[in-house]
Amino acid sequence: MLKRFVRLRVFVLFGGLLLAGACTAQPSAAAPYTEGKEYVTLPAPHQRYSSAGKVEVVEVFSYGCIHCAQFAPVAEKLRKQLPAGAEFKLVPAPFNAEWLPYARAYYAAKQLGVVDRTHLALFTAKFGQNYPINSMDELADFYAREGVDRAAFMRIATSDETTEKLKRDLALIQKWQVDGTPTIVVDGKYRVATVRSHDEMLAVTLWLVKRELSRK
Repeated sequence: MLKRFVRLRVFVLFGGLLLAGACTAQPSAAAPYTEGKEYVTLPAPHQRYSSAGKVEVVEVFSYGCIHCAQFAPVAEKLRKQLPAGAEFKLVPAPFNAEWLPYARAYYAAKQLGVVDRTHLALFTAKFGQNYPINSMDELADFYAREGVDRAAFMRIATSDETTEKLKRDLALIQKWQVDGTPTIVVDGKYRVATVRSHDEMLAVTLWLVKRELSRK
């Protein structure tokens, strides 16, 4: 079985504020994946990440997670293979003090419009090139090397607005019962569970997406 990625105890770091192969479902065909095995249905009422009308595919991840780094190219393949009517989103997991800077960095990069060109680059720099990228200052240095204004990055990453986003994210991640990364949640209804490979994770996700689209 594929090692179920990173298991981390969730620390709520708030003191008022945070501190620091796809199958199309057919009615007459047996489902290729099993509820409670390859995926689980989340408790109702289902909690989506946004109110947009498309079927959401959310990857809960962290730049501090080597398994997320290994999954990142597959996640990009998944994003490109999603059918019309579905969309891919990233949600950073502020599971502990070590991962909090990465979550802040993601939201700063998103607001600055640089995620598309820095997402894979950050994984490569940290895990492929062994750059010391752990603290907010080290993350700011990385983004500065990528042409991002360092002062703007730090201002957004440490802002109250970003803190509030992280609070909401953590609450939603807990409702989704996510305890490891990377984890895929489909439309706030299903969490991809035990799989044998990253490719199977992709296949289960696409199957769930197509099933949801067929029901809309």
